Amino acid sequence: MDSLKIIGGNKLRGTIQISGAKNAALPLMACGLLLDNGELKLSSMPDLADTKSMSLLLYSLGIEVKNSNNIVTLLGEPKSHIAAYDIVRKMRASVLVLGPLLTRCGVAKVSLPGGCSIGTRPVDLHIKAFEQMGAKITLSNGYIEAKAPKDGLYGAEIKFPIISVGATENTIMAASLAKGTTTIVNAAKEPEIVDLSNCLNSMGAKIKGAGTNIITIEGVKTLHGCSHKVISDRIEAGSFAIAAAITGGELELTDCNPNHLTSLSKYLINSGVNWENNENSIKVSSNGDLNPISIKTEEYPGFPTDLQAQFMTLMCIANGESEISETIFENRFMHVPELTRMGANISVDAGMAKVIGVDQLHGARLMATDLRASISLVIAALSAQGESIISRIYHLDRGYEKLEKKLIKCGANIKRIED
Repeated sequence: MDSLKIIGGNKLRGTIQISGAKNAALPLMACGLLLDNGELKLSSMPDLADTKSMSLLLYSLGIEVKNSNNIVTLLGEPKSHIAAYDIVRKMRASVLVLGPLLTRCGVAKVSLPGGCSIGTRPVDLHIKAFEQMGAKITLSNGYIEAKAPKDGLYGAEIKFPIISVGATENTIMAASLAKGTTTIVNAAKEPEIVDLSNCLNSMGAKIKGAGTNIITIEGVKTLHGCSHKVISDRIEAGSFAIAAAITGGELELTDCNPNHLTSLSKYLINSGVNWENNENSIKVSSNGDLNPISIKTEEYPGFPTDLQAQFMTLMCIANGESEISETIFENRFMHVPELTRMGANISVDAGMAKVIGVDQLHGARLMATDLRASISLVIAALSAQGESIISRIYHLDRGYEKLEKKLIKCGANIKRIED
């Protein structure tokens, strides 16, 4: 199993091209199950363990998958409605094939998903939405078994009691081929929702309101192929911005959308970081003198939970005390014990972490526990004094494309090694 060896202390300087967003790419790939004719060509597709897993899953369902130079082409129609455990267990986003299979085939059997262990993240909102659209659903032997009415799913008004990105995406895809009109109330507003809706509309869907809390989908009979570019990864961009800040460096992040990072930029600027927006790029620099800033994670456009661990790492060397409140996932402080091993002063009480800044973090042997915790340890190690070894980096491979290459190019002393 691979690990990362990092010798800290180098200031990151240079330019990093931001990859396509993992959290946009996976639902877009699931749209391949909805095709009636033509091919779905997705460019700026990140080369990640998760996108490879989704390719394998789609292939197992009968979809032809071609992958070349960050372009994934999908064609054909599903020949199976069963998403087996062996593939689904690797990636939570596998549940996103449930809606497309159900609306396209009239039946679906999908294993309960795996992925990062950062809380329960139940799929009950997905299930309840499909039941409101007429599906009969049972849970049996670790599988979700769903069956649509004889004449297919039908439109409904679906009010989510809490905001869920995955449930919003799954419902949009299912409703695209349902009979009648579906309205989603309390919908997620993330840029990835807008990207999915734009792609589906290019395929012939009729979706309005994406990016607001009310989305309306008028079902159509068939969807056709199109070409679509995956939006840039705002979480990757945010992670590198924080890495520039913590090392006292300067990075230009290209091929990204500054409008997707307004909450992070506000907090980084308040902490003393220089942040400059351009049309499709961001410049971030810092002298390493950081003010303590408290944050609370919220649904978009609030501060993203996927950047919480990285921001906490930055606050570990700020000049004073900050509080980090996690409101999205109940088990997302798994990076805290590892940061503490590096000399960080952090105490946790339920969903709140109190961070008292220290002068310097120190290298240590570390273990990654989930995707975003992994990158927070990399960021910490880049700024730390001495050598760090981070194990279980397969988590990183799920969400960060060519991480070491991008960092080495900007002056980091980082190397992948075999344990």
